[in-house]
Amino acid sequence: MYSVITTAIHYGLDAIPVQVEADISEGLPCFEMVGFLSSEVREARERVRTALKNSAHPIPPKRVTINLTPANIRKSGTGCDLPVAAAILAAQGVLDEKLLSRYILIGEVSLNGAILPVGGVLSAAILAKKESYEGIIVPEQNAREASIISGIRVVPVSDLPSFITRCETELSGETAYQQPVTDIWETSYPVDFSEVCGQKTLRRACEIAVSGMHNLLMIGPPGSGKSMVAKRIPTILPDLSREEKLELSQIYSICSLLDEKRIVRNERPFRSPHHTSTPQAIAGGGKYPRPGEISLAHHGVLFLDELPEFPTRTLEVLREPLEDRQIHISRLDASITYPADFILAASMNPCPCGYYPDRNRCSCSPSAIQNYMNRVSQALLDRIDLSVESQEITYAQMQDKTRSESSASIRKRVERVHEIQRERYKEKPYRFNSQIPNADMDLYCALDEECKQWIPEKYEEYQLSARTYHKILKIARTLADMEESGQIRREHLEEAFFYRSPNKKYWR
Repeated sequence: MYSVITTAIHYGLDAIPVQVEADISEGLPCFEMVGFLSSEVREARERVRTALKNSAHPIPPKRVTINLTPANIRKSGTGCDLPVAAAILAAQGVLDEKLLSRYILIGEVSLNGAILPVGGVLSAAILAKKESYEGIIVPEQNAREASIISGIRVVPVSDLPSFITRCETELSGETAYQQPVTDIWETSYPVDFSEVCGQKTLRRACEIAVSGMHNLLMIGPPGSGKSMVAKRIPTILPDLSREEKLELSQIYSICSLLDEKRIVRNERPFRSPHHTSTPQAIAGGGKYPRPGEISLAHHGVLFLDELPEFPTRTLEVLREPLEDRQIHISRLDASITYPADFILAASMNPCPCGYYPDRNRCSCSPSAIQNYMNRVSQALLDRIDLSVESQEITYAQMQDKTRSESSASIRKRVERVHEIQRERYKEKPYRFNSQIPNADMDLYCALDEECKQWIPEKYEEYQLSARTYHKILKIARTLADMEESGQIRREHLEEAFFYRSPNKKYWR
């Protein structure tokens, strides 16, 4: 007795099909599973055996062999439980294998036969549509997530007995899970820039950063609003497209982080990992690679509060993703690439106590200040486009009842700047000023004669590296776009250099 059932495992961001073969033959009673399996997949043997017994369909006392192909790809996760159980039932003749072959099955099985939710269902549903399967059979709690993908049937099951009943009666019919889609694509944020008091320079720096997708560093005393402003940066970014929302939702589905009520990630993500986070937590990885914080911040903001408190090794893993907009994770069993196109927003105090250069409150020694600042390497600073100092909020500013400009108002201007860049780079593989390669700098960041005569002096004064110089030109290009100017002018360069002044002040 032989059967084969199709399931899916996630490999990077996408899902790949896996065939679950079951063979029940005469011989000494045993239950073997092969096919390059992780420990949780191999443990399915005991979960499925007990679940079938408790569902009144015990495995016969024969030799049972389960093979998961392709054998050269490691299978991990608990989503293979249901397909293993279905393959055994089909081999016994309880289920119609031909009928099940039109579906992808995924789900975890508990000992009492209940079918539990798993991660990565959205990617499996995308695979089912791509490979022209009729539908996908998923745990009941995952049905809303799978129903995001139109054009395929979604069959929810709660336990093995109901799964068997559905296979016998409903799979050949027209019934399928239907998800109301009236509001799942709506975007809303709980915070707004109008709640920020004062901080005119900091607000301006944030608008520049999102207009050209530049990285931002905020330096200032504790309590000056750095974290508050950072949390509002996603609110002034243009809304995600449907494709971007789906891509982001895939990442969160793999990590089992999708909201059960709002099944699509509509808002730009804001990720703020603690400074004790490991390099693997930030970049992703592990024995069986999973997305890290930089991938969870894809299309959004990665905020590193108290930047010098992060271990140097953790900060250094950011260098490649900041340049390539993706992260490559290599392990013995696989080499996987996750997307990591995010804005890095970081904040820090100017000294250990936070009040330098106010010597009335700061008692830190020059060496202590220098050691504190040196925790952030020059290589990482070179990848941060904008640096800005935040000022302490005065009592008058706090009591001022005049509300600041709202996020919606700022977002309209940002959308216009993004539109300008989309039109300019429509024939290029990049979309924003921050991504202009060195080869195209002369084309898109050309300077007039006045700027060419003025900039060498500033280059020497700020002791710039080639990378930093190019970043200043990219910021100037963004400033010109914000004024809808086709030419970079001297005032744009002067403002771009202004946002390098804190680096010169604290690190030079």
